[in-house]
Amino acid sequence: MARTTKTLTFSLSTELAERVDRLTNEQGCTRGELLRRAVRRYIEECEWRQLLGYGEQQARAKGIGPDDVGALIGEYRAEVDQGRG
Repeated sequence: MARTTKTLTFSLSTELAERVDRLTNEQGCTRGELLRRAVRRYIEECEWRQLLGYGEQQARAKGIGPDDVGALIGEYRAEVDQGRG
């Protein structure tokens, strides 16, 4: 059976490693699980920032500003409601 995980090795400062250990005790999890959670969250935040950047770029290209957002949401909701009716 093929392995579904990959082992990564990296170093942390003594202070950061101690903070990780304190959190694992508080959270009741292993170092590995705590660090997996942290990496997942970091990746999700990076992807979210990329998506927001893309949305801002598209809005600028279409001349949509912050004041237009409420009206556009209202129009979209009206279209969705009309499609259901």
